[in-house]
Amino acid sequence: MRKTYPCIAFVAPCVFALAACTGSGPQSGGNSSPGESGSTGKGSATAIAIGVGVAQTSNVALLGQEQVTGAKLAEKYFNEKGGINGTPIKLVFQDTGGDEAGAINAFQSLIGKDKVVGIVGPTLSQQAFSANPIADRAKVPVLGPSNTAKGIPQIGEFVARVSAPVSIVAPNAVKAALELDPKIKKVAVFFAQNDAFSKSETEIFQKTVKEQKLDLATVQKFQTTDTDFQTQATAALNLKPDLAIISGLAADGGNLVRQLRELGYKGTIIGGNGLNTSNVLPVCKALCDGVLIAQAYNPEYASSINQAFRKAYQAQSKKEPPQFSAQAFTGVQVFVEALKAIDGQSKVSQKPLAELRVALNQQILKGKYDTPLGEISFTPEGEIVQKDFYVAQIKMDANGTNGKFAFLK
Repeated sequence: MRKTYPCIAFVAPCVFALAACTGSGPQSGGNSSPGESGSTGKGSATAIAIGVGVAQTSNVALLGQEQVTGAKLAEKYFNEKGGINGTPIKLVFQDTGGDEAGAINAFQSLIGKDKVVGIVGPTLSQQAFSANPIADRAKVPVLGPSNTAKGIPQIGEFVARVSAPVSIVAPNAVKAALELDPKIKKVAVFFAQNDAFSKSETEIFQKTVKEQKLDLATVQKFQTTDTDFQTQATAALNLKPDLAIISGLAADGGNLVRQLRELGYKGTIIGGNGLNTSNVLPVCKALCDGVLIAQAYNPEYASSINQAFRKAYQAQSKKEPPQFSAQAFTGVQVFVEALKAIDGQSKVSQKPLAELRVALNQQILKGKYDTPLGEISFTPEGEIVQKDFYVAQIKMDANGTNGKFAFLK
C-alpha cells in the first residue's frame, strides 16, 4: 500500500445560507493598535494577540483540547524564535463549547473585546457555518484548524482553512480498506445527522462506496450526544456487512465501534475524521484495534518544523502528536509567518488594527508555508493546497489500555 495519497485539486462548490448566523457581529477594532487587549504578562504592551476559539468543554472537548495543546506549543515555539521580528505573540483562548451559540459568543468576544488580529477556530464545521460569517463581516481573518466540510472557504473572503477538505481525505480510507481486504463487498454506513461535518463526510464516503462498485447495504443515523447504538448496530449487522464506516465524533464514534464489536461484528471498520484522535482509545479500548482512519498529518514527516513540534509534543504528552494538534500548531504558524512578512515592510505594532487585519488576510493567501503538515499554500478562495495524505490503523497493546496510530506503508 502506498504511504501517501497525492492530490491536485481542492476546491468544491457550495451554497451557503447566511441565515445560519444571528446578529450583525462586532466590527473590527477601529484605530486601536493590535495587542492592546488580551495580552498579559511580561511584554504584554507590545504582544500581538491571536485568537484561538475552540471547544474546551462539551462532547467536542476531546478534539478541542488537542487543539489547545497544539496552539500553546506553537506560541512557545515561535516566541522562542523571536515572535514577529522581535515582538512576541500572545494567544487569547475562548471556549466555543460544542454548539453554534458557543462559537458565536467566542468569536464576538475575540473580535470585539480581545481585539485579536485573527482567529484559529472553531473546532466543528457546524460551528464555522454560524461563527465565521461574523468574523468575515468584521474583516477578521479566520483559519479553520479542523473544518473539513464542503463549503467552508466559500463562507467569505476572510475565511480559510488549514484542514484539508473531507472530499480529498475520506476516500483514501476506503481504498486502503480494499487493499487490506479485497473481498469487501457489502458496506454499512453510520453518521451523526446533527453535525454538519459528519453529514458532509458521509456523503463523500457513500459516493466512494458506489464508485468502488460496493453494495451500500444500509445507512444508519444517530446523534453526537447518543450513547446507546444497539438499534442501529443490530439493524446493520443483520445485513452481514464486510465494512462499517462511521462519521461522528470521538465519544459517540468510539462508543459505536465498541458496541459493534460487542455485538460480534468481525469486519473492517473505518472511522471518519472525528475519530482521528487518541482520545477515542479510552472510549472503545481494546475494541478500537484495527480501525482505519485517513490522515492529513503524519508524525514521521521529515522536516525540521515537524521534528521540533513532534519533540515538544512528546516531551509534554508522552505520546505521538495527533492531527488536531498539528493543525492547530499550523494555524498559529501561518498567522505568525504572515505577520512577519508584513512586519518586514512596516511594523505591525504601529498599524491600526482594522488595517492590519485586512493586510494579514491578504498575506496569508499569498504565502507558502513549511509546516508540520508539509508544505502548504492557499487558493485565492482560502482552500488549503496540501500535497500528501495518509491512512493509519489503530493498534492496541495486548492489555487493551494503550494504543497508537500505525501508518500504513
